[in-house]
Amino acid sequence: MAQDSTSPGSPTDGPTDAPVDATAAPRRPSLSPSRAADFKTCPLLYRFRTLDRLPERKSRAAVRGTLVHAVLEKLYELPAAERTPAAAQQLLAPAWAELQEADPEVAELFAAGAEEAAEPLDAWLASAGALVERYFSMEDPRRIQPEGREQLVEVTLPDGLLLRGFVDRLDVAPSGAIRVVDYKTGATPREAFEAKALFQMKFYALVLWRVRGVVASQLKLMYLSDGDALTYSPDEGELVRFERTLQAIWAAIERAVSTGDFRPSPSRLCSWCDHQAVCPSFGGTPPPFPAEAAAAAGWATLPVVERD
Repeated sequence: MAQDSTSPGSPTDGPTDAPVDATAAPRRPSLSPSRAADFKTCPLLYRFRTLDRLPERKSRAAVRGTLVHAVLEKLYELPAAERTPAAAQQLLAPAWAELQEADPEVAELFAAGAEEAAEPLDAWLASAGALVERYFSMEDPRRIQPEGREQLVEVTLPDGLLLRGFVDRLDVAPSGAIRVVDYKTGATPREAFEAKALFQMKFYALVLWRVRGVVASQLKLMYLSDGDALTYSPDEGELVRFERTLQAIWAAIERAVSTGDFRPSPSRLCSWCDHQAVCPSFGGTPPPFPAEAAAAAGWATLPVVERD
């Protein structure tokens, strides 16, 4: 899902788990919108998530986002006439059960003593239900028939860069017009941060344009916390420029991987980072660069120097 797909080891980055044709050339590592954003924010964070794959704590907010996305995905499995607020609420409990079964760690967030003054599970589930309820104030799902939900989109650019990501919802009109929709469980960003919010959507629009030859008529971010939406209509020239931006980011990533030189970029976001203990900006020491693992995953790296 496009919830941002920001967890370590996301399937939108690097080699995939899909069956591999033994006669085909090895697949190159790929770039997703979340990992591109990581590198822009802090190259060392990119390394920790993509190459070292260091574990990160789950948060209730992130898990709630995953749950809400799952409910909205399942909602569109129902016949159009049955996509009602009541039906959506009935999907919450089974979706939560499936989420716990798939990842038992999420249940630990609500174990006794997991957090000081922790929010009770019932209240947390109710908050997820409120976000689902607000979705219905923003659009009528009975009038929408998506072409894709949680859909993988990918393309290899002429220079060999593989772009991959998962779109929450893809709507295609009878005229062929494309709308890319992404659900956000937070609040609408302030105007100064709109460009950052649209980075992910432009990424999807670029991939779809390169695959289908059609520029998306609308990119739509739906912010369920406050019931507002951010919409944008890109043009072809803008996507060409955005493609160059991604290629520049990728070139910088390749240089960093080849040398093992990923530098921290301190900012206000450091307050939410799980890796301060191994970050030089906070007096920590990163683990040895995983050159062998990176090379095995298809990255070009410097030879590993054996030490006595």
